[in-house]
Amino acid sequence: MKVAVVGATGMVGQVMLQVLAERNFPVSELIPVASAKSVGQEITFKGKSWKICSMDEAIERAPDLALFSAGGSVSLENAPRFAEKGTLVIDNSSAWRMHPDKKLVVPEVNAHVLQKSDRIIANPNCSTIQMVLALNPLHKKYRIRRVVVSTYQSVTGTGVKAVEQLMNERRGIQGEMAYAYPIDLNVIPQIDVFLENAYTKEEMKMVNETRKIMGDESIRLTSTAVRIPVMGGHSEAVNVEFEMDYDLNELRALLTSTPGIEVVDDPSAQKYPMPKDAQGKDVTLVGRLRRDESQPNSLNMWIVSDNLRKGAATNAVQIAEYCLANTLI
Repeated sequence: MKVAVVGATGMVGQVMLQVLAERNFPVSELIPVASAKSVGQEITFKGKSWKICSMDEAIERAPDLALFSAGGSVSLENAPRFAEKGTLVIDNSSAWRMHPDKKLVVPEVNAHVLQKSDRIIANPNCSTIQMVLALNPLHKKYRIRRVVVSTYQSVTGTGVKAVEQLMNERRGIQGEMAYAYPIDLNVIPQIDVFLENAYTKEEMKMVNETRKIMGDESIRLTSTAVRIPVMGGHSEAVNVEFEMDYDLNELRALLTSTPGIEVVDDPSAQKYPMPKDAQGKDVTLVGRLRRDESQPNSLNMWIVSDNLRKGAATNAVQIAEYCLANTLI
């Protein structure tokens, strides 16, 4: 297959290439796309060199698949241009996620909604992906009424500039700032811009995307998204209220049997999910499973996932794999 990776030199784009190689996705011709300053340079994929080309050239070459990780404005302008050529576009930005005619997909949850006519498919927000993976089987069994989530998100979610800020601060070096404040030895309770309701865009993405992916507008959800000085993955403290009561052992077994989830939950041995354990993995780690003793039918859990892999690149490639297996490409 002819596969374009738009944003191939970026942090997520690089991981997309890595995941395509690891999973042996059938790439016969790679079309790496990056900004004008990178055009003509070469990148290596599966031991072979490929020249970075411009957006116009990539569109002209009419790839079978285009994986986008280049920002919302780039996607809004160029994803339809690829789609007009018959290319299947899987977009990692927020540009198409809440568009009423575009599917928002986590393969383990709702790949069944995809059809041959879908030419632009949206990849959800990283913090949403890991949460719905755990929520979906529980919703099917116990019916979710309300979710309260607080996130603890890696600087890699912001990009290379934020990683450099953190490492510069660790070394005592003055450098370019990705955030308005220092991030080392600090937490910043703002991810993305504030909206009129005083929530940030990131927080409202989690609310709206969760309902769309799970196909249930009745789920009540409130979110606080926080940036912390770690690399390797996003963590989430999630409180869930169900319509029905549950048996904790049964619930744990249900999560254990869910594809894409690994339960790490042994408090007596101090075993629980941490970002350093999630780094480089495609599974979402779930632990600290315990009954919320303050109200009926409620659960607390801790969810951790590598935001560059399952939270972005791997999920996109899994969508492509599903489409290929079901002749949707």
